[in-house]
Formats: sequence, C-alpha cells, structure tokens
Amino acid sequence: MVFSWRRKKAAREKLFKVQELVIPNQFLCPISLDLMKDPVTLSSGITYDRESIETWLEGGNFTCPVTNQVLRSFDQIPNHSLRKMIQDWGVANRNYGVDRIPTPRVPVLGAQVSEVLFSLEDSTKRLNGAGCLELVQKIKKWGNESERNRRCIVANGAISVFAAAFDSFARDSFERNANVLEEILSAMNWMFPIFQHSLDAEARAHLGSQDSLRCLVWFLKCGDLSVKQDSMIALREIVSLDQKQVEALAAIEEVYEVLFRFIKDPVCPAITKASLMVIFYLVSSPSSTSIKTRSALVEMGLVSLLLEVTIDSERSTSERALGVFDRLCDCEEGREEAYRNALTCPVLVKKILRVSELATQSSVSAIWKLSKYGKKHEENVLVEALQVGLFQKLVLLLQLGCGDETKEKTTELLKLMSPYRDGLECIDSVDFKNLKRSF
Repeated sequence: MVFSWRRKKAAREKLFKVQELVIPNQFLCPISLDLMKDPVTLSSGITYDRESIETWLEGGNFTCPVTNQVLRSFDQIPNHSLRKMIQDWGVANRNYGVDRIPTPRVPVLGAQVSEVLFSLEDSTKRLNGAGCLELVQKIKKWGNESERNRRCIVANGAISVFAAAFDSFARDSFERNANVLEEILSAMNWMFPIFQHSLDAEARAHLGSQDSLRCLVWFLKCGDLSVKQDSMIALREIVSLDQKQVEALAAIEEVYEVLFRFIKDPVCPAITKASLMVIFYLVSSPSSTSIKTRSALVEMGLVSLLLEVTIDSERSTSERALGVFDRLCDCEEGREEAYRNALTCPVLVKKILRVSELATQSSVSAIWKLSKYGKKHEENVLVEALQVGLFQKLVLLLQLGCGDETKEKTTELLKLMSPYRDGLECIDSVDFKNLKRSF
C-alpha cells in the first residue's frame, strides 16, 4: 500500500511538472498543436510533423494548411536542425516529465517495397523457404517502424504477393514450411485493417484455396496462441468477403469442432469473437452447405453454449453470440434445442435494449422464430416470454424506434401475446444464476 501510494504521488507530481512546462511555439505542429517528433518542411516553407501532414495530404488536400497556397510538390524534406533542437530541449527538460524523442527512421520508399516483393515472388516460385522467410521478415520490420510504412507496403500490392506465397507453401507442406507460413500470416494480420475489407480477386483466390484454408485450420489445432489468433482473424476476413470461400471452409469438416472448442473453452477474447463471426458466416450462407453446417453445430450443443456465453460475456461477444443463435433458429433442430432450454426466453428478453441494436434485432428475431415453431409450442413460448417481461420490452422498443424488419416482427409478437396477457403475473427481472443452476 505504501509503495502504491508513493507511485501515485510521483505520477501526480510528474503531471503537474509537465503542465507547468511551456513548449516553444516553433516546436509545435501547426496542425495537431503537439510537440513534433519528425518535423518535415513542405514546398511552402512551413514545417509540420510528418504524421499530421501525411494525413492532411492523404485526405485529398493540395494546399499548405497554414498559408493555403497550392503546393508545387508534395515532397516532405526532413528538418534535421529543428528535430535536433527539439531533442535537445527534451533532454534538458526530462526532469519535467518530457519523454525522450528518438531519431525517426527514414520512411521506406515504394521502389524499395516493390523490389523486395519482386524477390519474394521469385523465391516463392522456387519454394525457397529460407529466402522467403528473410524477405517477409524485412517487410515486417519496415511495417513495425511506422504506420506510413505499412500503408506504403499495402499500396504496393504486398497482400496479393503474401497471399500467393502462403498458398504455394501451404500446398507444398504445412509441417515443413510452418515457419515461413507463420511469418506470412503474422504480416498479413496487420495488412487486413489497412485494406479495409477490399481484398482483390487474386488475393481472395489464394487465401480461399483449399490448401490455404486447410493450413489455417491446421494452425488453429496445432499452433501457439499468437498463430491461432492470426489464423482465426485471417479466416474471418476471408469468409466475410466471398461466398465461395464460405462453402470451401464448410467442406472442411474438422473446422466445426475447432470453432466450437474455441467458444466452449476460450483462450482469448479476440479468438472467441472471431470464431463467432466465422460461424455466423457459415450458418448464414443461402446454399445447402449452410443447412449441413447448422445441423452439425446444433448437434454439438452450440445452442445451449451460446446462451451461456450471452449471459457471462461482455457486450461485443454477446452481440455476436445472439446473431449466431438467431441464425441457428432458422433450422428445425436449432428451434427444438432452443425450445427445450430453460434459459432461452429469459436470456433473449433480458438482452433486448441492453446490449446493442444488433443484439436487440437478433433477440426479437429469435423469439419470433420460436413463436412460429408449430401451434403445439407457440402458447408455451409466448406465455413464458410474457412472464419475463417481453410485452413491456417490445412496447418500449416500438416507442424508441427500430428497423422495419424488427418493427414488423415486434408488432406481430405483440398481437400474438395479447390473448395470453390476462391473469398472468409478468416479471421484469430474472435470477439467471439460480435458473442456470436449476437447469
């Protein structure tokens, strides 16, 4: 307790010192008004921090932010003398809590990236694992240096070259080429967000091939935690883009067991969320493959597992679990399992208006599907839903507003429940722990 108190006191004193310190105006970036770490000068003669001015130029602006004059060129000349002054000032004021400002690395050029990617393509054709590994690590090193380098690497077509290399080495042998495959996968992991879900056809074809998909599933079974996470994120990106890849993944029967295990025995939140998204795409397919997938997952016990996940998890995970649950209710086996589970109505009603708009849509949709599950079960579902407060929730949902599809299902559910309201004592809260224990 004493040491903790001293640390907090030191942190407060450091904060007060930083607030008292006045930063010279010439050291501040005119855009961000923060201390510059990598000052560069434009053709207008004004100096900016490199990250700020690059964001400005990438936004389609062709003028100098300060002078508003059209730039003759977009060259950014490093201002070494000003950077040295800023670094010296930081060292002189380190007692005021100023962090050390490192000398920035020279940004990678597109020509350098293209040269390395050309060599990588050549090494891939020859299945030179050692050569490819060295080149991939070089690209990764550049990417780790700055966000600008990452954008430059992606802009020069790195993800298509990496996807082709992954496909080739996966086709050759998972085990023998595991090291280079892991490195390629790790590099592609940070390329996906920059590419913003717009992989070109060539990259999709390579990553969605049977060899690549089987390799990713193999990594999910045999790799360490970081490789599992990279593989799951790659699978999520692949199946979110193309229906062909969804069907190709569904054809790998062992993938169901792997995905189910990551939800039943979670190893990290990122993998759990990505697993739920992959399952969502698998069970949402309009093809006959989706029917087989839903039946297999229901038979494994996914319906009951999703209800437990929804109760105990944070919001984003609950939202994904409810989305999958709703899709499983499209098949008769899924509705039967949901109907027999005592947690179904309490959990679905509880999550309406408590998690997110998507979670509310999924919950209402699932209840609506269960209410249509034959005349034999309709009354039981509607009465139980009434008892745990569904009627009040749906009225409030209509008052707050919702999408057309959800509004239509909500209105229909209210009409169906109306005859059963008289004489029922409805409750607004549910003791999930006791209910779960009794079940």
